[in-house]
Amino acid sequence: MISTYAARWMAKRNLHYGWVVAFTTFLTMLATAGAMGSAGVMIQPLHQEFGWDIADISSAMAVRLVLFGLLGPFAAAFMNHFGVRQVVATALILILCGIVVSLFMTEVWQLVALWGIVIGVGTGMTAMVLGATVASRWFSKRRGLVVGMLSASNATGQLVFLPILAQLSETYGWRAALTLTAAAITAAMLLVLALMRDHPSDVGLPAYGDATVARPPKQDHKLLATLASPIMTLKSVSSSGTFWVLFGTFFVCGLSTNGLIQTHWISICGDFGITPVGAAGTLAVLGIFDFFGTIMSGWLSDRYDNRVLLFWYYGLRGLSLVYLSFSGFSFYELSAFAVFYGLDWIATVPPTVKLAADKFGREKAGVVFGWVFTGHQLGAATAAFGAGYFKSSFNTYMPALQIAGVMCMLAAVSVLLLKKPGSTRLAPQPA
Repeated sequence: MISTYAARWMAKRNLHYGWVVAFTTFLTMLATAGAMGSAGVMIQPLHQEFGWDIADISSAMAVRLVLFGLLGPFAAAFMNHFGVRQVVATALILILCGIVVSLFMTEVWQLVALWGIVIGVGTGMTAMVLGATVASRWFSKRRGLVVGMLSASNATGQLVFLPILAQLSETYGWRAALTLTAAAITAAMLLVLALMRDHPSDVGLPAYGDATVARPPKQDHKLLATLASPIMTLKSVSSSGTFWVLFGTFFVCGLSTNGLIQTHWISICGDFGITPVGAAGTLAVLGIFDFFGTIMSGWLSDRYDNRVLLFWYYGLRGLSLVYLSFSGFSFYELSAFAVFYGLDWIATVPPTVKLAADKFGREKAGVVFGWVFTGHQLGAATAAFGAGYFKSSFNTYMPALQIAGVMCMLAAVSVLLLKKPGSTRLAPQPA
């Protein structure tokens, strides 16, 4: 395989193949994030072309977000059972099929079936759990940094794709925008097939930072046991207060990001006379600051008290959303929001992953984070539907922004209920 020769070539030059796997994962999550982000471009065009109610369109997107989250823990189990490469390739095929068939849809139920279920399942199999799994398997050192990079790719991809998709949608129609997304998914699938491997031992290497090659534990090859393992893990951690605090705060994280801003931003800005391309451009700026903010968050999570980091992330995000709801959406106000909010769009992920790993152990970390991420997407689905409801019923999105801001402040306070892990300190740790 190409990966075997590449790993040998890199090893001779004192380079670790784990960085190739991380880069492939980065591009894959970037492409699937583009598929997630393209939903925001479709709301107004679908409403105008078919006359579908915005609340109905938002309901389909809410189904997608629910499945995106619910499949997280099962995706981790499938990756343990079938391998990362096979699961990710299958997921990309599902996403590609859903996008291509949706080019010909004419009814709301088809939108629900394709974008709610098919694409929801596909993107759910390549969600944040993929990044956490790759980082845990391939990196003993620099894991927080890698999680930050991969988390940034997921969020930034959703935002950076939007200006291009919005321009295509405005000029050539929403089908042209989806065609570009399909091309990106196809390219990602080819990369995964060529370069992705399941474990470092597959190319004869230890994990980055380890001295010896560790063979992966043997898996129970019964599919029923694979399907049951996430449920058993949930049962074992459900009595932990730490789990529910992480689940609840990540619910708020999804409520205040994917479900609200990502899904409805173009429509929110449209209420103030801002064109789709202009609104998407603001999101692109937000995505650029998110990229650096999330990587910095990964670096900080390796060195500082993760509870304190989450307190500041949620608190500042809440303030930015409340500020936005009372602003006039001028150029300067939107620019300030894009910078301030963008820096911690998904910066909550590295500290949350690390707190889960510290509490529940390295072996359970992927599946536990999958359940925590389920909370994230339930929050996102709530906001996707709720914001659409406010718009349809009251012709304004402002209450949705204000509710999300207050919820973020409550999350900031609740995270301080967590006990301080013994391995984490307020002072920098030695490298």
